[in-house]
Parts: sequence; C-alpha cells; structure tokens
Amino acid sequence: MIYNSFDDTGLLKVLRFLKTHNTEYLSGQDLSDVLRISRVAVWKHIKKIQTLGYTVESKQKEGYKLTKNSDLLLPWEIISGLKTKMLGQEAYYFDSIDSTQSQALKMANESKNNGTIVIAEKQTGGRGRSGRKWISPKGGIWFSIILHPKFDISNTTLFPIAASLALSNAIEKTCSVSTELKWPNDLTIMGKKLAGMLVDASFESNKIENLILGVGINFDVNTKEIEKILKKTPNYYGVSSLNEQKNKCKPIELIQSFLSELEQVYEELNSNQTNKIISKWTKKSSTIGKKIEIDTNDGKITGEAIKIDNDGGLLIKDKGKTHKVIAGDVIHRSK
Repeated sequence: MIYNSFDDTGLLKVLRFLKTHNTEYLSGQDLSDVLRISRVAVWKHIKKIQTLGYTVESKQKEGYKLTKNSDLLLPWEIISGLKTKMLGQEAYYFDSIDSTQSQALKMANESKNNGTIVIAEKQTGGRGRSGRKWISPKGGIWFSIILHPKFDISNTTLFPIAASLALSNAIEKTCSVSTELKWPNDLTIMGKKLAGMLVDASFESNKIENLILGVGINFDVNTKEIEKILKKTPNYYGVSSLNEQKNKCKPIELIQSFLSELEQVYEELNSNQTNKIISKWTKKSSTIGKKIEIDTNDGKITGEAIKIDNDGGLLIKDKGKTHKVIAGDVIHRSK
C-alpha cells in the first residue's frame, strides 16, 4: 500500500468532505451527488478510510460521520498545517518497505524531490550505520528525507549531528521528554537508545549532489522484543521507547515539529552557522566530558571526550595527546 501527498484520489475527496462536515452525518447519497461518484464507490472509500485508522461512525438512514483522525503518518496528514517552506511538503507513505533509505536513494537525483520525505509503517530491511540491521517493526517512526544542500561539502559530517539536535528539540517541545545526545547521532533516554540517524551522500565535482537523511525513532515499540534480537550484538547499550514515558504525544505532531526544527538547523548550515549548532548540541550531549572508549580503523582509543570539532569530529584526550575521530561507536565508561 502506497500513498503520496499530491494525488487527488477518490478516497481523499471523501475524507476531506467528512473532515469539513464532522459535526453532522452525511448520507451516502449526498456524498455520491457532491463528489460525483457512485454510492458503491463511497462505501468502498469509507471502508478503506477506516482501515487507515480513522473512526467513521455510520447510522442507518443518517449516513457517515468522522469522529476520530488516524495516528498513521499519512502524507496528507503530515502536510496539513506543516510549517516548513520545503521539508516534507511532498511525502510518500508505505505500509511496508524494505528500507525508506533505499527508496529515497532511487528518487534522490530528481530536483523536484528536494525536501521529500519517505515514510514506512514498518521496514523489512532497515539499516543503521556501518551496514548494521535496524529493527523497524510497526509502532516506530521510520523515514528518510531527500535533500539537495547548498552548504559546503565539509559540513556533510556535521549534518547528522545537527539533525539529532533538531529531533531532540522536537521531542522536548511536543512530548515534554528530555533526551541526551550520544555522539555521533544517537538520542538516548536514561542511557538507552531512543533514536538513531543515517546519512547517505552523493558528491560531484567537490559539491554535494544529494544527501539522504534516514531517521528511526522507537516511538511505540516493544523494547523487550527488540532487546532479545540485539542484546548480543557488539556495542549494544539498550533500547528505550517514547511510549514508556509518562508524557504522551502524537506521531504526526512529532514529525511535523521535527521537520520544522530540521529546516531551521539546515538553514543554519547553509549559512555556515556551525558554531551555533555545535554549542546547542554540546549542552545536550551525554558524551562530552565523559570517559569513553571508541573503536576506530586505527585501533581502540580510550580517554576523555573533550568536544566536537567544526566538522563534527570528536576530540578525545588520552595521556596528554588529543585524537580526532570522525566515525566510530562510543562506549561510555564509568571510570
């Protein structure tokens, strides 16, 4: 099942009419006459709307009334009231897909897709950094965003850090839940992973041709089931989920807030305001100032995480020497 934000289907025409008349019952005949479709088509669209998570009441001799919106991240729900200039203004929704990142990569070269978001209810082949598998069942928020950045190629490695800051801000504003940022681009609650990010970039002539940001949020997932799968994997440090927190929020509101926050930091990168991003990220970081251990291509480094550099690299002080790491898995040490 695939939906997008720009096809004006019969289903959407029925849904829009129900939304604009949600204080009254509408007869199948009225819907048929106004929308110029058969009553059978009206009935089929109503049934489909119900399978998408909307509550539509029906009364004999009175008709249909919409009483509750869907919580699914459907394209038309995302763009409704979205306060961005570019991000998320076009959206694609899949009930199941191998990977939103793979789908976005296929669409990335089209200039019209700048800012487009690809969302899935579940992924069968989701992937994280370094080719790792990302467990993506129903209940999570899994999506990728296509970007054609103006910022310098040197800021590419800083982008996932900026994006993780944007997501942390969005969660705090919409869900009233504080998260910590674990270098390079994980969000944690009480030391356990809540969300992660992945960036795929294509370059041409020292310029960024396109950039795909993949985001996975454990919104309403069974953490125990995920832990069973992941607990024996290297550098595993636990799983958290937003539904385990006291404050509840709607996934639509969260993703709309994230798109707004992301557009703000994206513009800051485009205008090279990297110091502002780094300063804000550092305040939320669970890594800076901590004793850490990190595996790199040149071996294991142990020391104190001092700060992140202008390009997002992590500076680590070890026995009087300072090492800079661009990529790797951080383990926080208690001593």
